[in-house]
Amino acid sequence: RGRITPEHKNPVNRFLMKSFSPVIGTVLRFPVMTLIVATLVLATALVPLTRLGSEFMPDLNEGDLLYMPSAYPAISAGKMAQTLQQTNKLIATIPEVETVYGKAGRADTATDPAPLTMIETTIQLKPRSEWREGMTLEKLKAELNAIVDVPSFTNVWIMPIKNRLDMLATGIKTPVGIKVAGPDLAIISEIGQEIERVLRDVPGTSSVYAERVTGGRFIDIDVDREAAARFGLNIADVHDMVRTAVGGMTVGESVEGLKRFPINLRYPRDVRNSPQRLRDLPIVTASGAEIPLGRVAEISVAEGPGVIRSENARLNGWIYVDIAGSDIGSYVNAARKTVDELVEMPAGYSLAWSGQYEYMERAKARFAILGPVMIAIIFILLFLNFKSVSNVMIIMGTLPFALVGGLWLMYAGGYNLSVAAVVGFIALAGVAVEIGVLMIMYLNQETGAARAKALEEGHPLDRESFTEAVRKGVLRRLRPIIMTSAVILAGLAPIMYGHGTGSEVMRRIAAPMVGGIISATILALIVIPALYLLWHGRSARGRTGFDLDAESVRPELEHV
Repeated sequence: RGRITPEHKNPVNRFLMKSFSPVIGTVLRFPVMTLIVATLVLATALVPLTRLGSEFMPDLNEGDLLYMPSAYPAISAGKMAQTLQQTNKLIATIPEVETVYGKAGRADTATDPAPLTMIETTIQLKPRSEWREGMTLEKLKAELNAIVDVPSFTNVWIMPIKNRLDMLATGIKTPVGIKVAGPDLAIISEIGQEIERVLRDVPGTSSVYAERVTGGRFIDIDVDREAAARFGLNIADVHDMVRTAVGGMTVGESVEGLKRFPINLRYPRDVRNSPQRLRDLPIVTASGAEIPLGRVAEISVAEGPGVIRSENARLNGWIYVDIAGSDIGSYVNAARKTVDELVEMPAGYSLAWSGQYEYMERAKARFAILGPVMIAIIFILLFLNFKSVSNVMIIMGTLPFALVGGLWLMYAGGYNLSVAAVVGFIALAGVAVEIGVLMIMYLNQETGAARAKALEEGHPLDRESFTEAVRKGVLRRLRPIIMTSAVILAGLAPIMYGHGTGSEVMRRIAAPMVGGIISATILALIVIPALYLLWHGRSARGRTGFDLDAESVRPELEHV
């Protein structure tokens, strides 16, 4: 609607064409030198490519934190409850903490197989506007880690939802986990403790804890059959009494509106919290007499596995490793090298690196297949469009130049290569190919028109006319390319400065496109025209100028 300024009269477009005309003239005058410089620029991409870290996905700030330490298996329930209260009070001293609530052991559900030695404390944080000036999530974790320093506890600070997903998928609660598999739990425990010892000195290790698959404490109650028979009791009677007195028995149910609460009856904790007090527990015989439990049973403390894990039909022991100041890929490479050199694995035992590292390796394997398939599909679609292998090779051969800017911006921003970054590079490749396709189409149109004009005038197309046609094609394509780049930059720039929920992932997707669209624009305006001039000029060059006949020009005439 309304009056639309023609392209050749638009002041912005005229300014761009006037400014870029000397540049494209120099490029077409020295195409070989242009490609040499472009190749050197492409070679600089090796610097960020070799220094970028790797991870599965960047940490997503969920707004809250989960404190999930592990203790040794011999700790008692009473001591665990006391320690839980102490850690809650310590965490609550941080000004950024709104509420703290934790639990030890498993909940009354089959989906929570947590042992008693594992604490799960949910920390609700205040809004960012109420935080101390300069405080970040990483600084907050470091401060919490320094305050909550409980002997024998291994601190882990993670995001709640992410932790649930990781534990459901791999069972590992930390970014990196090691699973030791073998036939003997005692040897598995020794291997785990040795790995824990050597990994403490690996740079980037924040905390490391190897599960003590042995060392759990249990109360053994061995009933003396003869002694029990003298009091008219059998083994089942003694076991029922012990189960009721120590474990508890549900004797009723309380109904409060729609809520129902079971009523469980057992002896108080201070009556049953030691072997000696268990020996003194009164048992009522069939005749109504009360005798201590120690009269009919031998009570002792025995050691055994605190928890038995198995995977792929093999016994397992897990090591939890939390990292800081390092990416997952670099850390695992260094840790794996250290373990291979310093830890001797007996025959029949194996290690498996798990956690988020397992996701990352799985993603790499899939991208190794999807990458070539994607390139093949792009090649086929381009060939169906141009019906020319040379034009397709020009676009595909110059595509890596478009990735240079994305790699440098990732490196400058301190980002690691992840699935999110790969998604950004795939989107960038699509935009770069699209720009390249349109540039080749404009160049084909201009050179086709120049060939047709030369044919009508009855002389072959000379080098100067062909170069001028390429120059006109680039200048005609200048406006759409700048518009495309400006729109993408304007749309993605706010994402790079955002700090809301999910911004950590979105910045990794946007960074390759923001940096890459700049190099892709230079690619389309400089590298493709230079390569197009050399490639098509060499294939069509005759003794004088461009020796073309009517048969070679007819397809271009039909297209124009």
